[in-house]
Amino acid sequence: MKKPVLGLDGKELRQIELRDDVFDVRVSEGAVYEAIRSEHANARVGTASTKTRGEVRGSHRKPYRQKGTGRARAGRRRSPIWVGGGITFGPRPRSYRSRMPKKAKRLAMKSILTLKNRDERLTIVEDFDVESGKTKDLIKLIEPLASGEKSVIILADDGAMIKRAGRNIPWLRLLSYNRLRAHDIYYGGNLLIQESAARKLNEFYAAETGKEG
Repeated sequence: MKKPVLGLDGKELRQIELRDDVFDVRVSEGAVYEAIRSEHANARVGTASTKTRGEVRGSHRKPYRQKGTGRARAGRRRSPIWVGGGITFGPRPRSYRSRMPKKAKRLAMKSILTLKNRDERLTIVEDFDVESGKTKDLIKLIEPLASGEKSVIILADDGAMIKRAGRNIPWLRLLSYNRLRAHDIYYGGNLLIQESAARKLNEFYAAETGKEG
């Protein structure tokens, strides 16, 4: 399919060819869901911990005699029903790590790119850089295309200076073409893709498609 390449002023410069097997695939909602769920799970630290009745401090001595006090019987102060006692079925350190098959993850990314394209939320822009690394310079550059609206920019390379300039902009996310995050691009509103990044996405995902065939 053909897609216009826009300048930073919002005017069309030329056309670019986007592969149908990358930007116009059959959408897999299941793959998209699993990709986002996996990212959320992998972001969890899993260090929450509580102490059981065997780990809290306290005497093993029976606090008072069994009968004749009018109170409920009690064996020790470490019991979960006592203040300062152990916790029953509390959280313990664990790994929430979730692994997703490579092909399924690629399908999820292509599905999200397809959805953005069909909803007309995907824009190809000319390559640009922010040599100063200043936030105000980046905002000035992308203002005609994304003025305060939640957006994601996909870069053709690491783009260290652009990422430095954009890290303080709350409504903007900057991703490299080979390190996409499903959550960011799915919920990111407008998707701005640098022209070189679009060509690399064509190669990066289409190459895998060829192997699958």
